[in-house]
Amino acid sequence: MHDFTISALSIENKGALLHKINHKTKPQGALGTLELLALQIGLVQNTLSPQLTRPCMLVFAADHGIASIGVSPYPQSVTAQMVRNFLNGGAAINVFTKQHHFELCVIDAGVNDRFEANTNLIDAKISLGTANFLYEPAMTRVQCLEAISRGAKITMSEINKGSNILAFGEMGIGNTASASCLMSVLCKLPIEQCVGRGAGLDDEGLQRKIAILKQAINHHALQDDDPFKALITFGGFEINMIVGGMLMAAERGVLIIIDGFITTAALLVAVKIQPNIIDYCIFAHCSDESGHRLMLQYLNAEPLLNLGLRLGEGSGAVLAYPLIVSAVGFLNEMASFESAGVSEKT
Repeated sequence: MHDFTISALSIENKGALLHKINHKTKPQGALGTLELLALQIGLVQNTLSPQLTRPCMLVFAADHGIASIGVSPYPQSVTAQMVRNFLNGGAAINVFTKQHHFELCVIDAGVNDRFEANTNLIDAKISLGTANFLYEPAMTRVQCLEAISRGAKITMSEINKGSNILAFGEMGIGNTASASCLMSVLCKLPIEQCVGRGAGLDDEGLQRKIAILKQAINHHALQDDDPFKALITFGGFEINMIVGGMLMAAERGVLIIIDGFITTAALLVAVKIQPNIIDYCIFAHCSDESGHRLMLQYLNAEPLLNLGLRLGEGSGAVLAYPLIVSAVGFLNEMASFESAGVSEKT
């Protein structure tokens, strides 16, 4: 596996960026969160005039063995069906990426199906889904590291094509169960605080899901918060590839838009591997999935939006992108008091 090295952000331009932001024709702080975004983006790109180029959404899909025992109201076959929907342009993420001019990449990380040849699908399949982690680890160590490596390589390919801002989406029936267990183990929180309704469980289904995941966590009894052990035990091939993709993006100084519950769980793993990654992340929204707000609090993250979303696919990340564009736009195009001949506050 690639040995990731993520540098802390340089603060060389911080003073100049703050001066530029504070001397626009507005009261200091009047653009609120957009000012913090402009500062962060300027620091990530180490420039007073940042640019956003070729925004790209990478949607990784994979199946989970745990889905076979009732943690989701949908059958596992929906994962493959939704991948075909992505490829046919019919999903929410297709609509939003088209609207906001994103490149869209769909990746088979480990779907329990064999897809017909399609030039729009990236075949990175590790296996036909993970094992059922109620009884055994979700994957082997070799599979875990290979998935991280493949995610990093796919991401690097998009960076080489000119993308300097990336978002990650996912599709996988049962992956909220995987993410909940990762959150519980890595944040040291009771599983009850980490489990939500996923794709729409009723009250009875939610209680069953909690009981199953509590049994799984007790069965494996991980004694530390080692991120690789957590991924091997409870991860998903799509989650692992997102971890690798995020680490590669930050290593190359690329901005990362963090979507909802699943992708934030992947980030949680990445933070345990390389803590500096957090400086490269913009948090799009707070999901309606129970547990996401607690995960954001654990990461000291302030999301841009709160729309009650719980779709996944990376949808919230793309919806937040116009705010990021606006932050860069005001920094680069808004007049200063001096250039506009407007008097400053005395």
